[in-house]
Amino acid sequence: MTDYEMVTMMSPEVDGEKLTEIIGWLGKLITDRGGEMGSTEQWGIRKLAYPVKKFMEANYVLAQFKLEPKLTREVSAELKASENILRHLIVKREG
Repeated sequence: MTDYEMVTMMSPEVDGEKLTEIIGWLGKLITDRGGEMGSTEQWGIRKLAYPVKKFMEANYVLAQFKLEPKLTREVSAELKASENILRHLIVKREG
């Protein structure tokens, strides 16, 4: 398995209990595919340089996980289909 980091930009309308629910769903996406979820870090709401899906702010979450490389496409497709996630980026961790 390979180490990855994922930054997700969620709708600023997502907060509190709903945010915790979505972070749990992210973990389930990884573990259901045989991966291991590491730490998650909530960065909070930050301003965007340009509108994304008509929002000028987004709620950022950083997650670290391990997953087989071929399965990252499946995870990415699930994230794109979600209404609450504006954008995401999955990168391979070095070291």
